Amino acid sequence: MTVANLEQIQALIPHRKPMLLVDEVVEQSEKHIVCHKTFSADEFFLQGHFPNFPLVPGVILCECCLQSGAILLSQFTPNDGSVPVATRIDGAKFKRMVRPGETIEIHVTLNEVVSSAYFMTGKVTVDGKLAARLDFACSVAKPQ
Repeated sequence: MTVANLEQIQALIPHRKPMLLVDEVVEQSEKHIVCHKTFSADEFFLQGHFPNFPLVPGVILCECCLQSGAILLSQFTPNDGSVPVATRIDGAKFKRMVRPGETIEIHVTLNEVVSSAYFMTGKVTVDGKLAARLDFACSVAKPQ
């Protein structure tokens, strides 16, 4: 079941193609979100990573978590043009390669809020198997 489609996601976060890395939100509560992203063979970051054996870069898997976290945080942030900004990534681990054509499931949990800092954990799975895990923090900034 889709909770938010691409158009609704674009209303919540400032990311746009080719850097919009969330296709749909399938579950959301106040402190947890589950999103999907299917990688096509023509993604710009796959063109040279790697010839004859394309792999989704680990940094892109991290960005999928960050964007899912930004969607989750949109319920707490002002609707004044403010944007979520990553301030920290800790303990990123990559357990499985992700290839074109695969759909990842992104789970992000909001663990703690301290002042204007939001601390979260992200997990990326493919067919129920862990592909990546990271802890990260974001703040919300108003563009100047």
